[in-house]
Amino acid sequence: MSRTIKAAATPSTAPSGNDTVGQAVRELIADVRGRGDEAVRELSARFDRWEPESFRLDERRIAEIIGTLDPQVVEDIKTVQANVRRFAEAQRDSMSEIEIETAPGVFLGHRHVPVQSVGAYIPGGRYPLTASAHMTIVTAKAAGVPRVVACTPPIRGEIPAATIAAMHFAGADEIYVLGGVQAVAAMAVGTETIESVDMLAGPGNAYVAEAKRQLFGEVGIDLFAGPTEILVVADEHADPFVAAVDLLSQAEHGPDSPAALITTSRRVADEVQRHIEEILPGMQTGDIAGPAWRDHGQVILADDLDEAYRVADSFAYEHVQILTENPREALDKMHAYGALFLGEGTCVSYGDKVIGTNHVLPTRGAARYTGGLWVGMYLRTVTYQEVREEKSSAELGELCGRAARVELFEGHARSGDVRAAKYAGATLPWTDHYETARA
Repeated sequence: MSRTIKAAATPSTAPSGNDTVGQAVRELIADVRGRGDEAVRELSARFDRWEPESFRLDERRIAEIIGTLDPQVVEDIKTVQANVRRFAEAQRDSMSEIEIETAPGVFLGHRHVPVQSVGAYIPGGRYPLTASAHMTIVTAKAAGVPRVVACTPPIRGEIPAATIAAMHFAGADEIYVLGGVQAVAAMAVGTETIESVDMLAGPGNAYVAEAKRQLFGEVGIDLFAGPTEILVVADEHADPFVAAVDLLSQAEHGPDSPAALITTSRRVADEVQRHIEEILPGMQTGDIAGPAWRDHGQVILADDLDEAYRVADSFAYEHVQILTENPREALDKMHAYGALFLGEGTCVSYGDKVIGTNHVLPTRGAARYTGGLWVGMYLRTVTYQEVREEKSSAELGELCGRAARVELFEGHARSGDVRAAKYAGATLPWTDHYETARA
């Protein structure tokens, strides 16, 4: 049986949706829906002290902004986006379209059709998350989305140049310096100057996440976002210092970010905790990572790795890092996770920032039933049917008539009856149409 060495002081729970955030967001969306651009401008001035002549950046202004950046920053953005694009395109290439003949002249198939417009929200606030531009926009373009609208807030009254560069190089068709619920609502419902989109993607604060939740159905969304999560599975071969550093790397996302260690070694458990306490005081983001570890950190001792993997699956965390002698066995042993990071040479931060897999991943247990954002989320797999042989259509018509009448769907049955009559001479007891025609 596993034993808890350190328990979370404040267990993470799913949001109730019954709070002041929900009501505030509802009112803000209604305001944008009712007053359009006027509401957007007033809300931007109120929340961000940002009221430019135009929220949208034109090509000339984008070029000026990118020109202020260190060339190394630009080169790194392009390198990371190439990694993301390469993987997303490989995912797209793996998705086959099919057409099969199930009976003589009966053809069934499916195609993968891109969503026609996407609104990508790139957060600002505490961190300018350039990586979110790579993950949302590059992936949408790899899927073939023809129109991507991208919004990011100003940071302390300034345009975040690196984020704008990332949005531009990723392929955004429209770029707006606009943040918060007003940005999400404007993209979803449309205004006089911002045409509405079909889908929203990207992370954000509690208000942005709630706005996406409330708008879901009117538009599609990628995922319901929650605090970033990390779980490390370690055996006696793991380096406790590496494990400690990696746990804190994700705890710095926010004071409510859970971080958990499941290990088969009591020595590793104790040393990881000791290293964490030594590292935190000198960590620039220790004021965030410290409360996260204090309130949401966990250390669990498992009898063996099979038990460790079972316990890890019960967490269903966003990021799961495997620091064991044979990390690839987790691919077969584990089932509920957003993304796996195998071995000491791999870390969650690579996934967050540079390696090429998508960092928009399920949280709050959603990994039990969904994966993260990938090129397939921007595609709709749609089916089509065609019956070319009259004999097959007649046979299907007779079958449809019987099957529909079992369910008391007379109208459905008659659609089948008509084809059985037209193509095979069956009688229609509910009409004399074909009898008259034959006469």
